[in-house]
Amino acid sequence: MPITSKSTAARAATILLALTITANAQQAHTLLATPTTVAWGFYSGSAKPVLTVNSGDTVTIQTLSTCGPPERLAAIGVAPADIPNSVRDIYANYPAADKGPGGHILTGPVAIANAEPGDVLELRIQKIDLDVPWACNSFGAGRGFLPNDFPYSRTKLIPLDRQHMTADFAPGVTIPLHPFFGSMGLAPTPAGKYDSAPPWMHAGNIDNREMVAGTTLYIPINAKGANFEVGDGHAGQGNGEVDITALETQLTGTFQFILHKGSLNDPHRLLWPRAETPTAYIAMGFSEDLKTATEMAVRNMITFLADQNPDHPHLSREDAYALISTACDVDITQLVDTKSGVHVLCAKSLFTSH
Repeated sequence: MPITSKSTAARAATILLALTITANAQQAHTLLATPTTVAWGFYSGSAKPVLTVNSGDTVTIQTLSTCGPPERLAAIGVAPADIPNSVRDIYANYPAADKGPGGHILTGPVAIANAEPGDVLELRIQKIDLDVPWACNSFGAGRGFLPNDFPYSRTKLIPLDRQHMTADFAPGVTIPLHPFFGSMGLAPTPAGKYDSAPPWMHAGNIDNREMVAGTTLYIPINAKGANFEVGDGHAGQGNGEVDITALETQLTGTFQFILHKGSLNDPHRLLWPRAETPTAYIAMGFSEDLKTATEMAVRNMITFLADQNPDHPHLSREDAYALISTACDVDITQLVDTKSGVHVLCAKSLFTSH
């Protein structure tokens, strides 16, 4: 009998220890947008993290829109009660000397413990909430895809119906909402500031409308700690984002961070961001030249199908090239963020056996 009691107690202690370890390994955090927890216009490997998490942790992160300060929001018709206090606080108190070179207000950086160059961050986008009942869309003189056609600036306020998840764009025009963050990325290099506008191998301002809740984004890590930042919330967007903005709004997202250890010397390591939705694989390319961006996205999908996809037997590079041509979609992500973006989307339903 004493042996049984000790054995039971030992098992209980082991279970309790395991539960404690699991709880510690997967903690939930909340990160609000304040003057001390945002990075205005940059990603940086040398910026001090505002939060450090472990692999497996989740973080609920509040962000701002790109619609501008309270005065501008009021001028386009946003009710004072619908302007969050975080907007007033950040625009009033963020140090002017620390702004730029870009214009996005990004929440972070969030460091991932033990992250090193050569590793990969798996970012699981678990939930996205619309924080306000409005969005804006703006274009400016000399910007957008057709600057000569619209050589002036305009901002349009667009009411959001959060209950029905639609936007009242104009009389007789209703847009279904699919909230996503236009910018989610890591520090591109170990030191210095990188402009928040152009996407690159760190992801960043990819403006990919497929990055909704339920999607997983894989980003190569190029700086110690990774230094994740997020912002540029969109209630929806068309592929191309031709006038330079989407349904710009304020979002709060819940993310899980999974660290995959790797090596800079691994010939098969991830070099460019890729993503998975519940129904598709996505490869990406970014360049100042649209043709080059397209070539990058197609080559990155060939590499994934031939070398990296864990869900089916790897294809030859020739078959991967042919599959993209016969069954996958090559889409323009955006045309307006200094570097154009292209993504290749291959449906998971194409792969009927493992």
